[in-house]
Amino acid sequence: MTILIDQPQLDCVPIEDKKLGQSQCAFEAPHMNAFGQNFRDYTNAETERQKGVEEFYRLQHINQTYDYVKRMREKFSKLDKMEMSIWECCELLNEVVDESDPDLDEPQIQHLLQSAEAIRKDYPDQDWLHLTALIHDLGKVLLLPKFGGLPQWAVVGDTFPLGCAFDASNIHHKYFHENPDSKNTTYLTKNGVYEEGCGLENVVMSWGHDDYMYLVAKENGTTLPSAALFIVPLHKAGAYTHLMNDEDKENLKWLHVFNKYDLYSKSKVHVDVEEVKPYYMSLINKYFPEKLRW
Repeated sequence: MTILIDQPQLDCVPIEDKKLGQSQCAFEAPHMNAFGQNFRDYTNAETERQKGVEEFYRLQHINQTYDYVKRMREKFSKLDKMEMSIWECCELLNEVVDESDPDLDEPQIQHLLQSAEAIRKDYPDQDWLHLTALIHDLGKVLLLPKFGGLPQWAVVGDTFPLGCAFDASNIHHKYFHENPDSKNTTYLTKNGVYEEGCGLENVVMSWGHDDYMYLVAKENGTTLPSAALFIVPLHKAGAYTHLMNDEDKENLKWLHVFNKYDLYSKSKVHVDVEEVKPYYMSLINKYFPEKLRW
């Protein structure tokens, strides 16, 4: 069912790079989210939702450690939870609530399709980017009992590198002081255990749905381009560009494109799932096997 309500006031996002294949009709970013507040506003602690978001980040920043992520990667890289298709996972995701997101209370499949459809409108020839938008949050199934029922702090929220200093730009940075890694002098420098320019593929990122979906896509032999596998586990990378290699820096432009659609396409206006399903099924069949190990 499609729900129609008044559209929020919009600002036009300027076309960034014709070389990326963007159409003339650029995505329009709303001033406010569906709750009448600024997008990604983590400073207003007056509402119960915002208090919940802050509590989420407190737990995430305390519990996500270098050793913890190493253990989780080893455990979940076995991909032994179940077999299902990408679309089956999209439908399964509707059972999930993301407590870290101050801008969203719609079914997860709506966020995926809203992002994908907005990108599809502006970048009609980049079908891999449409599909990347559709799959980017599928790893949130880790919250479900059949996938281990991990706590929210171990699945959702913004990602950040472990094994080096926590950058001050991270949301609710103050809670990192309670993280055990903050007491390990090896991890307190800008580069930590890494070499500058080592490449983000070699960096241990906080564990969650992003890293899990990257593992699922890569280990199941997706034919999506490297830019897609760069976008899925990151979403944002501005604070650790010093760890990027040349390929990462080349793919960064696509991350910037993706982010504005991921962050600002969240809306109460629903996408008609059955109407767009055939198109996305064709992309799934193009870039993924019929069944994937999860």
